Parts: sequence; structure tokens; C-alpha cells
Amino acid sequence: MEFVLYEVKGQVGIITISREKALNALNSAVLDELDKTLDAVDLDNVRCLILTGAGQKSFVAGADIGEMSTLTKAEGEAFGKKGNDVFRKLEVFPIPVIAAINGFALGGGCEISMSCDIRICSDNAVFGQPEVGLGITPGFGGTQRLARLVGPGMAKQMIYTARNIKADEALRIGLVNAVYPQEELMAAAEKMAAGIAKNAPIAVRNCKKAINDGLEAGMDDAIVIEEKLFGDCFETEDQKYGMAFFLDKNKEKVKEAFKNC
Repeated sequence: MEFVLYEVKGQVGIITISREKALNALNSAVLDELDKTLDAVDLDNVRCLILTGAGQKSFVAGADIGEMSTLTKAEGEAFGKKGNDVFRKLEVFPIPVIAAINGFALGGGCEISMSCDIRICSDNAVFGQPEVGLGITPGFGGTQRLARLVGPGMAKQMIYTARNIKADEALRIGLVNAVYPQEELMAAAEKMAAGIAKNAPIAVRNCKKAINDGLEAGMDDAIVIEEKLFGDCFETEDQKYGMAFFLDKNKEKVKEAFKNC
């Protein structure tokens, strides 16, 4: 991989978009490498992913304007589909994904962060959807996910005005979950990911699917989705161990009984 780095720490995978001279802007090559990286994640051992950008200035500064500037209508639509396919794969990825947003998250950078389950950012982070200033719309899901996250009114304001917002405002409107000093961001992301990874993996995966699928359904259908995923957890070793550990005062006995499971 030329532009995407992947490393595993324990049960946490870290994906770093590494095109620092271009502020980690997304071109076709980066999108292809992200797609291949996700396909290569060992889901038997990795329980949570962190997505971040290389360097101190930028998470992802946007899609590559140089590449987009000469596209025809058909090519523009195809480029949007390429980005949307990768971002959707990230959004429905079986395990949780945390975006550790270090610096600029503009255009495609804001969009890819919104495809992640949880967003935390550094205190120098800047968010925005500046596309209308370039004569285009957001093309990687920005018009859809932003409205779902912060509400239609705020999303329309951000998109129509093309105005950037800083970390504190992103926190206030619910675009991010937390803000950290830049030097503490990755440690915070890794701590959160490790906390997720230590929980029952089948349950965590089913929770992600229940939330994602339920948000796209009416309440009557959504609770049926939850019921099925709730039931799916039973008879698993995770469920048997978790409940036995809770009920039995002899915790060491339970650990011994399940140690080879």
C-alpha cells in the first residue's frame, strides 16, 4: 500500500491515511487502498478499528480537487459511487470503527468520519462541507449522513454556506463525541477501542447492526430487528460466560471453566 497504513495492536486495528503532503486528500488510489485494507482485516482477531490521518495538520482534507477538476458528468458520478461504496463498506463494517480526527476534516474528510461509528477529534480539528464553493454538491454521502447526525437544519446551514466549524462547535452540535488535546487524541482512541474490544464480540457486532439497520426502518420493524439480534446472542459462549460470571460469586471458577472456549 502506498497511501494507507494498517497496523494491529492487540485486538485493535489502526488504519492511517498517509498522503501527508496532500493533507491526506482522497483520490482514486487512496479509495482503492482503503477498500483493500478493509477487506484484509482479520475479523477473527480484530474487534475494533481506528481510522486516522497521518501528520499533525489533517485527518482528511477532502477529495482530490486536482483529480476532480477535469471529470465529465459520467466520470463525476462514477467517482462519487467509488467513494460511496467504500464509505458504505466502512459504515456497515461488522466491527465498530472510531474516527480519530486530527486536524482538517473537510468535504470527503468530514464524510468519511461520518461513516464511522464514533468520532473523537483533536482540539485543532476543523470540519466542513465546502463543496458548493467549488460548484458541486457533497458526493460521498455528506448530504445524507450530516442531516442524520446533526439534524436537517444544521446540516443545510453547513452545506449551503460552506462554512467550516471548529472542534468546540462540532461537539456542541453532536458531530463529534469528544474533543482532546492533539497529543492525547490517539491514546484516547486506543483506550476507547480497547474498552470496546474487551466486551463480548458477538454482542458488540449485533449492537452495531441493530442500531444501523434500525435507523433505516420504522419503529415497529426496528424492534423486530433488535429482537432477532438479541435472540442471536443466546447459546453463544459469550452469553454463557457473561451471565455465569455475573451470577456466580466464585469468579475464578467461572474463568477456569471457560478458559478454553
